Amino acid sequence: MSDAGLLAGIDVGGSKIAVLVADRDLAMCARATTPTSVDDAEGAVDRIASAVDQALGAAGLSIGDLGAMGIGVPGRVDTETGTVSLAVNLGWHQLPLGELLQQRYRIPVRVENDVRAAAAGLHERRVLGDGADLAYLSVGTGISAGVVLDGKLHRGARGMAGEIGHVVVDRDGPRCPCGLAGCLEAVASGPAVARRADAALDAGVDSSLRDLRPITAVEVYAAAAAGDALALRIAEEAGANLARAVHELVMAYDVPRVVLGGGVALAGRTFLDPILRGLDRLRAESELARDVLPPDVAQILPDGSEAGAWGAVVLARGGLGREVAHP
Repeated sequence: MSDAGLLAGIDVGGSKIAVLVADRDLAMCARATTPTSVDDAEGAVDRIASAVDQALGAAGLSIGDLGAMGIGVPGRVDTETGTVSLAVNLGWHQLPLGELLQQRYRIPVRVENDVRAAAAGLHERRVLGDGADLAYLSVGTGISAGVVLDGKLHRGARGMAGEIGHVVVDRDGPRCPCGLAGCLEAVASGPAVARRADAALDAGVDSSLRDLRPITAVEVYAAAAAGDALALRIAEEAGANLARAVHELVMAYDVPRVVLGGGVALAGRTFLDPILRGLDRLRAESELARDVLPPDVAQILPDGSEAGAWGAVVLARGGLGREVAHP
């Protein structure tokens, strides 16, 4: 067991790995990012270690300064063993990530679903100003939610609570990586938004996006902010689906608010406003919806929140002092 006190929080996303190094009081010491290598489970540990080493080196720190590590991974995680049993968007299956990293660094390593780690971190760090229950809805390469109930992270019987991205919202919609057709993730995630734009352009729709191909969701929302008709329509459709997700989270868990984050949410008001309009339509159609969806039910994380990486740092802090098995 290490006597060092620094914490490494690693947020593994579909496009990048973000690392934050902080002290026990959660003061940031170093950070780094590196691209994610999808469908390369064998190289996952090396890729993560490279990002950690980059962060430590930039701050003049070494591996010996670390006391614990937390990792957030998109997908199903066995939090007891640290095994990633299924991460669809990364192509990881039955990867003993925690064990492998613990063997490498000889410090406690805790692994959690990335969005659930982010939700727990937001709650513990009081980012939103109080300790109320919440759902954190992350929209990026995938879509998922982390739920805090009675002050505790809710994982569910199978560790899959909040996986709203794989709820079917359009049976005639595109095929999702999970195998079903028309999942929320398949119609409103970052890649889904980009695919909608590409398909429209292929069909001959006029748009300022035509000169930007290949298109990303960032570019679609930027074009929407500039008034592009196609981009505005795509943003509005994605927002309507995400509004239904907010409604479903409130109805399922009775949380007072749903906090929106993730890579796509960085578009700010261009991302949020269509969701708010979608919520307004739900209120107009249902007295029950008006009752459970107050005006401030959906909020967006402030810029620079880095919820995933900070959630992993908080996860690491919970691992300080644990014994490490040596093979």
